[in-house]
Amino acid sequence: GTKLVAMGDVFRERMDNTFDMLTKRHKDAVEVPEENKFIGFDSYLKVIEMSDVVILATPPGFRPMMFEAAVEAGKHVFMEKPVCVDAAGYRRVMAAAKKADEKGLKVVVGLQRHYQKSYLETLKRVKDGMIGDIVSAQVWWNGGGVWVRDRQKDDTEMRYQCRNWYYFNWLCGDNICEQHIHNIDVANWFIGEAIGQTAAHPVIAQGMGGREVRTGNKFGEIFDHHFVEYRYDNGVIVNSQCRHQPKTWSRVSEEIIGTKGRAMPGKITDLSGNETLWRHRGKDDANPYQVEHNELLRHIREDKPINNAY
Repeated sequence: GTKLVAMGDVFRERMDNTFDMLTKRHKDAVEVPEENKFIGFDSYLKVIEMSDVVILATPPGFRPMMFEAAVEAGKHVFMEKPVCVDAAGYRRVMAAAKKADEKGLKVVVGLQRHYQKSYLETLKRVKDGMIGDIVSAQVWWNGGGVWVRDRQKDDTEMRYQCRNWYYFNWLCGDNICEQHIHNIDVANWFIGEAIGQTAAHPVIAQGMGGREVRTGNKFGEIFDHHFVEYRYDNGVIVNSQCRHQPKTWSRVSEEIIGTKGRAMPGKITDLSGNETLWRHRGKDDANPYQVEHNELLRHIREDKPINNAY
């Protein structure tokens, strides 16, 4: 019973491509006449006005103001991660999240691992004590890098930066925020759940980073590697690596280390890593990217509270 009724973007060609793709895949669910396609930096306001549920999937630098507008208008929200790129944006999101609760609005954030069975089954066993007390974790987002969009002849500086948004910190927050958020979030989630909280958060962070291969102007201002050590008030230490460098070791995952064993997505081993104590069998029952949307709509229809923004 869900219909797409309005769309907004800064770039017409991107909207048209998305509309064509969605129409081919979900013809019966797309009802967006030409007058409901909005272009410009204020297009989100017009989309919000016409919607019951809003999907915020623009570059994350715009997320706080769009989330504020959706909550102010009384609309339920799915917003992609990360929800902000700096401390000022964080404060705006937290304030809007509180208002969403006051209005009974439902909010889901695109941290899909929270809706993925292999992670949920692993977490259940960690909470049951299979790896003992958590003492540390290692998280990675190491890969070869992502797309780069060249400057076009008629681009203004704003158009260029929005088109190539991944490489500008005010829009992206850098790789450590835009992608590695998934892995850091898993560490916070598991550490917190193990001590009876929704999530734990570090109290100290110190790290390093730089540019070794992304040295040209087309790579904007972001780094191509980071390492950060996070310390939590219960003594847990998390080491975080993220890297975008071609032809280097790639890994996107998490490892939670306890006094008796190690937990990875869908697998638990002894401390040496040689003996498997448990493994999640089979594939995940459903695509977690779909499940998170299903859960948002279920909570709306059953009027049950959910707010992932915190």
